[in-house]
Amino acid sequence: MAQKSSHTPVGETATHVVPYPAAKVPSEGGSGHDAHQLEEGHVPMPEEIQYDTARVEKIYRKLDFRIIPAFWVLYFLCSAIRSNIGIAQTMNKNVHHDLVSVLGLTPRDLSTALALFYVAYVLFDLPSNLIMSRLSPRAWMARIVFAVGIIGCCFTAVKAPWSVKFLRFLLGFVIAGMWPGMSYYLTLFYPPSRTGKRIGMYFTAAQLSAAVVGLVSAGFQEMDGLRGLTGFQWMFLVYGLLGIVLGIALLFWLPDRPLAPGEKRVRHKYLSWLPTSPEALTGEDALIHYQDLKRVYHSRPWNMKDLWYVLIDWRMWPLVLMYFGVVGVGIGTQLYGSVIIASINPNFSGITVSLLFAPIWMMDFLAILISTPLADRFHKYRWVFFCAGCVIQIVGLIIVTFALSNDWARYGGLLIIGFGLGPTVPNCMAWTNEIFQKRHGEVGVAAASALVSGLGNLGSITTTYALYTGWPEDAKKGPHQYRKSNYTMIGILAVSIASTILLAVLLRIFGTEPSRRFVANSGSSDGEEIIDGAALRERQMRGFGGVLGRKKN
Repeated sequence: MAQKSSHTPVGETATHVVPYPAAKVPSEGGSGHDAHQLEEGHVPMPEEIQYDTARVEKIYRKLDFRIIPAFWVLYFLCSAIRSNIGIAQTMNKNVHHDLVSVLGLTPRDLSTALALFYVAYVLFDLPSNLIMSRLSPRAWMARIVFAVGIIGCCFTAVKAPWSVKFLRFLLGFVIAGMWPGMSYYLTLFYPPSRTGKRIGMYFTAAQLSAAVVGLVSAGFQEMDGLRGLTGFQWMFLVYGLLGIVLGIALLFWLPDRPLAPGEKRVRHKYLSWLPTSPEALTGEDALIHYQDLKRVYHSRPWNMKDLWYVLIDWRMWPLVLMYFGVVGVGIGTQLYGSVIIASINPNFSGITVSLLFAPIWMMDFLAILISTPLADRFHKYRWVFFCAGCVIQIVGLIIVTFALSNDWARYGGLLIIGFGLGPTVPNCMAWTNEIFQKRHGEVGVAAASALVSGLGNLGSITTTYALYTGWPEDAKKGPHQYRKSNYTMIGILAVSIASTILLAVLLRIFGTEPSRRFVANSGSSDGEEIIDGAALRERQMRGFGGVLGRKKN
């Protein structure tokens, strides 16, 4: 009979399904193979969870088809709605129909509006992710996208500085939990060592969104004055409506958390009105996935004491500082990239600035495609990939700051910054998944990913409120414009690098073994940690196995 899941009541057990028992690593003092033997690959995988590697890969590719495109589209639209205020600052500026001119925004008004988004995001990121772990992840993700679309449409009606600030705060409130929620959602279907590549897959949507917002804004600028709306108002309206439609569609496409074989899905009483969504996997695929990721199927509901143990885990805080630096530079570049390009050559038209803005994110997109699959295969060296990305960004910032005699060299520095951004955020979130799922289970991923993302976004507040147009002394026209802001971004990247190296060293010393509370409450009758097929494979890096003609289980 199927083991009971902690998340849904068990219905009638399918007679043809007989799950294998969980594979376990003996607790301290027990007999059997030790962890060192498993790490070195000297112990074969238990017979009951041996599968053909190609079969397992096929199942995860099937999940990719179901989840990743949906995540890509939702992240694309939400990123566009979140960031299009940046390009609105330069749209139709030659006829004074840009956002700043129409609303009479001062630099302080604009930076405050941008920062208020992240204030709300930081405050509500953790509560949103915890609610998502209690309710239907599918429904909560659809709710986020639907609400973002509504707020995006409301931006069409802004008439004064206060309304921009108010709507930016509301946007941060409704979108809070989206990014860490996506990371948490992945861990319901994939082992942590496989999440970096998937995060990278849909994270490319943010880069292409930034590029497309810049390119498509040229078309919206041609609509300026149509039916009494400015170009940026048409942009806000169209993206908002698309977000509303997508939020509804996600209810019919995204799967809910997987169920152990033999269980019947019972929906929460407050969500019984929602449409049903087909299961992600069925038949033999579902059974193999169950054996490969059994720790997820049998994670228990968390309580406040579990959450407290996550909050006091010192491993979280270096991750927060890592995220602080790279997301600060990323958001600063996203929101002020067009402003920086315009300052490099004041003779550039609004359309030229929009077209030059797009390649920055194409470089970011390229770096993600190159780095994240490699980081998953060599997941014990994620910190190296992360640090390399930070160093590349610093090089780009130095070029932007000091190549004063060559406008195109300075623009090239922005392209280098974009390339360096690629490996950073996906690897930071994947590393968070790896550490905290192993130590604290599902609540560890939900809480840690939310706190890393939420508190890390204080870096976004730094770059939107204090730097560039928000720092009047640094915004004076001339060859040294924004130099102090660039110095500050270099400084916070140095903090990210230092935090990464510190965490790597401390993990080498203290490890990431499951906390005693998590093991004691893991759902195992004898208090031992449940080790599934994926967990055994994660003790070794895949390297280039399977890529260069070798297969590794």
